[in-house]
Amino acid sequence: MKIARREFIGATSALVAGMAARRVARAQEGGATSKTPPVPTRQAKVERLFKAPDGHPNALEAAPDGLWIGDQVSEKVFKVDWQTGKVLHEVQTESHNTSGLAVGGGYLWLNANGGVSARRPARPQDKPVGEIVQADIKTGKTVKVYQPPWRTGVHGITWVEQTQTLWTTALSVNALAELDPKDNLRILRLIPVKGDRPHGLDWDNGKIWCLIAGDHLIQKLDPESGKVLEIVTLSRTSDPDPHGMCIHDGYMYYCDAGLTAPGPGSEPAQICRLKMV
Repeated sequence: MKIARREFIGATSALVAGMAARRVARAQEGGATSKTPPVPTRQAKVERLFKAPDGHPNALEAAPDGLWIGDQVSEKVFKVDWQTGKVLHEVQTESHNTSGLAVGGGYLWLNANGGVSARRPARPQDKPVGEIVQADIKTGKTVKVYQPPWRTGVHGITWVEQTQTLWTTALSVNALAELDPKDNLRILRLIPVKGDRPHGLDWDNGKIWCLIAGDHLIQKLDPESGKVLEIVTLSRTSDPDPHGMCIHDGYMYYCDAGLTAPGPGSEPAQICRLKMV
């Protein structure tokens, strides 16, 4: 069943309002003097690894046998060696302004964020609005295209193996959405997310991590409520700009696309990592 854009926005508003009401109720139960404890926050120590095969990596996804990278301009997807960055697999996709990448269920899932901004010649598949592209993992050819009801702000997307579902950003309604790939990407769950350009996503030990690109930080979120459980900050002046993100073997990886308000620390094509703890 398709969800109309107005219905989707209404559902999101109701969700946020319900969460706010629950927080007020808990505060009243705890008394007037109760205070919310600060969110644990730490500064990341960033390690530079290697450069991506193309110049504008904007999407990452972790797999046991390699790091998947989606390029924002060429629209190519690469699987590279975790240690060296050597290309193990490469496909040309029909995405546009690739801003998120998931690998799961035997497919590539690309968040095509719309509007290539004259960064490359136009292609027939380009659209001015956001889409989720399901593509063949071996060839990159499009299998199906989905247009989410929020239509704009499809940045990060990730596959959760335990639930066989996808999580994606829905920036225009300030939410993260869990989608069912077995049911036409039906929306299963919505949680609020705040910040300047929520981008890279990944799932780890029952929690979802969201990289907030414009704020140079990563949030650990409760997937039921959207409550922020932990914050990892990046340096605005010395660390490469953050865009796509994924988690593998005790490390969080991120990439610098070299586009969208590059800061003084920007290093286009750089793949970085930081320890989870």
